[in-house]
Amino acid sequence: MFNNLSEKLDKALHTLKGHGKITEVNVAETLKEVRRALLDADVNFKIAKNFTKTVKEKALGQDVLTTLNPGQLMVKLVKDELTELMGGDTVGINLGGSPTVILMSGLQGSGKTTFSGKLANYLKTKKTKQVLLVGCDVYRPAAINQLRVVGEQIGVEVYAEEGNQNPVEISQNAIKHAKANGKNVVIIDTAGRLAVDEEMMTEISNIHKAVSPQETLFVVDSMTGQDAVNTAKAFNDVLNFDGVVLTKLDGDTRGGAALSIKSVVDKPIKFIGTGEKMDAIDVFHPSRMADRILGMGDVVSLVERAQEQYDEEEARKLQKKIAKNQFGFDDFLNQINQIKKMGSMKDLVGMIPGAGKALKDVDIDDDAFKGIEAIIHSMTPEERSTPSVINASRKKRIAKGSGTSVQEVNQLMKQFNQMSKMMKMMQGGGGRKMMQMMKGMR
Repeated sequence: MFNNLSEKLDKALHTLKGHGKITEVNVAETLKEVRRALLDADVNFKIAKNFTKTVKEKALGQDVLTTLNPGQLMVKLVKDELTELMGGDTVGINLGGSPTVILMSGLQGSGKTTFSGKLANYLKTKKTKQVLLVGCDVYRPAAINQLRVVGEQIGVEVYAEEGNQNPVEISQNAIKHAKANGKNVVIIDTAGRLAVDEEMMTEISNIHKAVSPQETLFVVDSMTGQDAVNTAKAFNDVLNFDGVVLTKLDGDTRGGAALSIKSVVDKPIKFIGTGEKMDAIDVFHPSRMADRILGMGDVVSLVERAQEQYDEEEARKLQKKIAKNQFGFDDFLNQINQIKKMGSMKDLVGMIPGAGKALKDVDIDDDAFKGIEAIIHSMTPEERSTPSVINASRKKRIAKGSGTSVQEVNQLMKQFNQMSKMMKMMQGGGGRKMMQMMKGMR
């Protein structure tokens, strides 16, 4: 996520991170490189210029040249300005109304239908809402079928009218259906349209007027950079939407859309899509994203994801097993599954301060645990519950059954033993204190 931008900003700020003498000249030179990094990330020239001008004024206003650590102060100023550029405060979704009506808009191929499913899943699981998805894309072949597949996947009802080519009528009927069937959120998935297509823009404007949505979201593919910002302006002129959704942020995104869109349309980024799975959706936090762009990680989001998967009852059972030296490979497998539920490995690593930079050339696959899982699944129930019984001949059989080598089985055994020792050391309240500390960070 924003790897290229992060790397270039790090290089630009590196000259001020040392202990050398800081002057107005090298502050200006550093900010020139910062501006170049922003332009390379497809940020609008005027926005990039104003950004560096503001940072310079603040830096000189705080007498950065005579501070004990001017490099760190400059990083903080850039971070604060990045946060402001992306909106400053986190803006949540409006769930008022009975039912809440959410209208999705955007270009063809921006990921509206997939994101509609992600949002429905988010509201169902995190906000305990009864959601109805509505198929109003009456033009694209198989669009309704795609929405139905998504709805089935997440257990959410999909409303559609076969043969009806009037999306205004469909959306109005869907709201009546929602009221009659106890649904308190209606998400209307509309057809993708080009901003230059006057007829289609009029159509979505008519839908908007007919249903009076509490939230109108503009969905944009973040990989389209500055073009996305220009399109957002055209849509906002017609719809006056409430917020922006950036999809495909897990790709090789330059960052131009995320950094420019708030300045251009003066509307907050509310959500981001971070992968293909239905739970790959995050509320957008400008401050946390600024931290990630500057290589500081995002520990708060990482802790929140861990907390979502944390089951206190399971943790108590696990503690008892560890205390009795009964921690086995089935328990190890459960821990792996909890980590996998937290999101893509690449995204999780990016949340750890410094890890993104250290592993920038390492391809972190979501199948990173595949070999470990294969080895564990090749063990007998006795071997999984009592790892000490695994001898040389058993290792050979496990390696053959999992398609791995004896060396890989030995490596896993070594890692497992180290993890067991570490967890044993954390007994006596250590683990609980750690979790309490994590809760306090939220």
